[in-house]
Amino acid sequence: MNRIDKKFQELRDQGATAFMPYLCAGDPNPELTSKLLLTLEEAGADLIELGVPFSDPIADGPTVQRASERALTHHISLQEILEMVATVRTQTDIPIALMSYYNPIFRMGEDAFCQVAQDAGVDGVIVPDLPPEQAQSLLEIAPRYNLATIFLVAPTSPPERMQLIASVSTGFIYCVSVTGVTGARAMLSDEIAPMIAELRKHTDKPISVGFGVSTPDQATQIAQIADGVIVGSAIINVVEEHINDEARLFTAVKQFASDLTAGVKR
Repeated sequence: MNRIDKKFQELRDQGATAFMPYLCAGDPNPELTSKLLLTLEEAGADLIELGVPFSDPIADGPTVQRASERALTHHISLQEILEMVATVRTQTDIPIALMSYYNPIFRMGEDAFCQVAQDAGVDGVIVPDLPPEQAQSLLEIAPRYNLATIFLVAPTSPPERMQLIASVSTGFIYCVSVTGVTGARAMLSDEIAPMIAELRKHTDKPISVGFGVSTPDQATQIAQIADGVIVGSAIINVVEEHINDEARLFTAVKQFASDLTAGVKR
């Protein structure tokens, strides 16, 4: 068991749901990303999803795209992000799942990436543009380094595909709440509950829901039916609003994340 497995087991024993905020590594700059990660833990985060900025983020909406653009102005690389995680690991033991498009991993080499990720203290990897049918080598390599392989289920996934994704996912299964890209939304989709119910028929692995969850009330709704609640764009919006006021940035992010934590744990 790695940190992700242990955390979900701990929360299940407590009858609780995980709160997993998302940060784009390097936004608004690499130093502040590390501080924001620790701030989110102080606000009650159970796990962290750390995004690797990419020039063509096909699964991401405008908010995450802007965060990626800001991060890339600092020329941050996958290697530097892994070094960031290694530094943060001296201050926290919170589970960290790295969300990266496949190209940076491919360029580094899957085996080299998994080795460095393990050494840095990464616990899992989410690759949104790598379907399980094309992930055979990563699925063979990642377990050697105790890295969870987390795949995405969408509202359009038929039962047989859900079964396939459930069979190869470790750590948790990422349930995409909407057909579309990331981004805060005013209302949750009515497709979420049926999708989770169908997925539960095929697995007892933890299921976390992301894409669109943006308020404490929405977090409460998701927490009633899922094992984890992922919030990304709504947090990045807060970062963006206070990007020129560092002192206010951390206060605002901590308050918003604390409200989300309360919603998840309600």
